[in-house]
Amino acid sequence: MKPVLATCFAVGLIVVAGCTTAVVKEEKFVLNDIEKYYKAAPEGVKTRWISSENKKGEKGRGGMTNKGAKGDAFSMIGPGDTLVIFDQRGPGIITKMWVANSFGWTQENRRKVSIHMYWDGATKPAVSAPFTDFFGIGLGLMRPFENVFFSMPEGRSFNCAVPMPFRKSGKIEIVNESDKFLMFYYKINMVRVPELDDDTMYFHAFWNRDTTTARGVDYAILPRVQGRGRYLGTNIGVIGNERYRGTWFGEGEVKIYLDGDRELPTLVGTGTEDYIGTGWGQGEYVNKIQGSTVSDRTHDIYTFYRFHTYDPVYFHRDCKVTIQQIGNSQKANIIRMNEEGADITPVWSYVEADGYDAAKRYLDMDDPPAVTDEEFPGGTSTNFYRSDDVSATAYFYLDKPSSDLPPLPPLELRIKDIKEKVYTRLGEM
Repeated sequence: MKPVLATCFAVGLIVVAGCTTAVVKEEKFVLNDIEKYYKAAPEGVKTRWISSENKKGEKGRGGMTNKGAKGDAFSMIGPGDTLVIFDQRGPGIITKMWVANSFGWTQENRRKVSIHMYWDGATKPAVSAPFTDFFGIGLGLMRPFENVFFSMPEGRSFNCAVPMPFRKSGKIEIVNESDKFLMFYYKINMVRVPELDDDTMYFHAFWNRDTTTARGVDYAILPRVQGRGRYLGTNIGVIGNERYRGTWFGEGEVKIYLDGDRELPTLVGTGTEDYIGTGWGQGEYVNKIQGSTVSDRTHDIYTFYRFHTYDPVYFHRDCKVTIQQIGNSQKANIIRMNEEGADITPVWSYVEADGYDAAKRYLDMDDPPAVTDEEFPGGTSTNFYRSDDVSATAYFYLDKPSSDLPPLPPLELRIKDIKEKVYTRLGEM
């Protein structure tokens, strides 16, 4: 008699004829199971909410103070203090974060508060960013918006729906470097699971700022990171240099260097606004995976985002993401800016009347014309390298709980001139 194999997928029970012992396999839980609303959870999968009303997310121990009435809706964070808002043992997956807090009322404090996330006992955080910048809008600004991963309902609360798995442990800290006591509301939703798939990666976020980008040098959204992973996307904030006031900042192309790329990237876009799905400049709009939450042409202040969901960016060895620092204007403006000390060198022009030869690539020319030369095209579109104040949060997954990227820059860099450059100009309260 031949052995007969019977499999019960619901409980993972394998029975082989002729054997008296049944082998029960633990069922792995994958994130896609959450979206199967009709499917019952396997044994061992448990829903937990962590908040000030149940700091440890313990079963049957929520809302214990004030005789079960509202008692600990928020936590206070003193000046210079660190508050641990999440400290759980794994395996588990954070599925949603919600926060509302008092530092959002005072714009000067927004970049003085930072968020840090640690996975599996690592001493270096995988996520380290100014709090408001992490939650989807750059420059410490708050605006109503919603996309696939982040939202700010009515511009006064913070929501994140990026899945964050961990195997052994997860910890989230809030650091208050302001001189104020902060009222901090939060709720972190998670599921405990028996086991994660072997190829489950860890969520990371990296923030940096360059107050004066070098002309001709691409700004690094994500410096080269080693390992296997997936670049998830970014939100970027640009404060235009006064010297270029009234010109367009966004001709720079996004470049993604994959798996050993050095001099040239594998992936390259065609312009800043093109990368976020629009064209010919950018106004204000919000889509699921792309948007421009602030577009102030009067003061040259922009915040925008792009996420790679159905167009994934995978890497197996390393990844680096940059954006060129290139603007656009016409001959008369470039001459004027040079006379005022901007020192602008054109890199490319478009001359429609020249048909197939419309693109003038000055950097490829042995003897390119000076902008003041008569033969230099006037009244047309000319790109030039520029230097602006640029900051960005890069989001990605990696096959390890920490990376070799630089730490969060010091407070002085995070807040340098931000009040004068942004909040005062935009009339932020």
